[in-house]
Amino acid sequence: MRLTLVSDAWTPQVNGVVRTLTTTVAHLEARGHVVQTITPDKFLSVPMPTYAEIRLALTTPYRVGAMIAGFRPEAVHIATEGPLGWLARGWCRKRGVPFTTSFHTRFPDYVAARTGIAPAYFWRVLARFHADARNILVATPRLAAELAEHGLTRTRLWSRGVDLALFRPGLEPPAAYAGLPRPILLSVGRVAVEKNIEAFLSADLPGSKVVVGDGPALAAMKARFPGARFLGALAGVELARAYSGADAFVFPSLTDTFGLVMIEALASGLPVAGFPVAGPLDIVGADGRGTVPGWTAPVGAVDTDLARAVAAALAADPTDCAAYAHHFRWEACVDQFLAGLAEVEGPIDFAP
Repeated sequence: MRLTLVSDAWTPQVNGVVRTLTTTVAHLEARGHVVQTITPDKFLSVPMPTYAEIRLALTTPYRVGAMIAGFRPEAVHIATEGPLGWLARGWCRKRGVPFTTSFHTRFPDYVAARTGIAPAYFWRVLARFHADARNILVATPRLAAELAEHGLTRTRLWSRGVDLALFRPGLEPPAAYAGLPRPILLSVGRVAVEKNIEAFLSADLPGSKVVVGDGPALAAMKARFPGARFLGALAGVELARAYSGADAFVFPSLTDTFGLVMIEALASGLPVAGFPVAGPLDIVGADGRGTVPGWTAPVGAVDTDLARAVAAALAADPTDCAAYAHHFRWEACVDQFLAGLAEVEGPIDFAP
């Protein structure tokens, strides 16, 4: 298949959306599919306000259309609701080209957390963006139900996987862990207000708190919580070692749609503690015993009190956590992605 993938989230950004998309493209190409990526690295761009690491492409409808037309795809997938996503959507609608979208991020909640503006307005914008998609790919049934409340019912499941060769127990811990009181409690993600990192850093928890990630709130969090260790953004083996050397993973976000970092932590043998919201509930489960049919061993805990969740999670067996993560395989996720695409049918005007 010749697939055009349009995304405003791409390398060198470091986040779960980028890891999901780049990993999916790598698997598709390994299977022999030909993938065109229309991403910010191919254009002049400017930093997104308050998020300098996110680049917004500066281009025109004609150029985006010319790129799609020149490639002549058999399917078009628009992954994000940024400038490139809107331009590609407009080109497809004008020519009757079917396309699919995916819902990765609760931007209404993110913007509300930063501005105080009611999220309902931004939900209307997102509903308009996704309304004409043949399928909207979502990570969990819970997210599909949430989108249905906003009138978006053409959803298909596209779950997430983990690199089990990279993320595994028993790796050498990073030097930064030397001498830290146990348990070492780790959180990985953007250091930003919408990630609710303050809930982790301010909680009365045993041992040591370690944060991996960069973001607009990093300097403020370092100043407010000098007792925590901030390791900055890590990737690859360095990130895997940070997971493997810790004792539990704390996921304080209230707004994530999935939380890829949770299954990376589980694969590394870390139980997960979080709040009873989408993401932790979809992975750890309400009772901490996972969400995979037939699985019964504890792999973490959720609680409205984060300290209670951490205490319960620490009782889980790391071996069980690592074994549970084996249910999240990228191969199956890529199968779901392909099944959700809408292939171009009949004669299409591919003029830009």
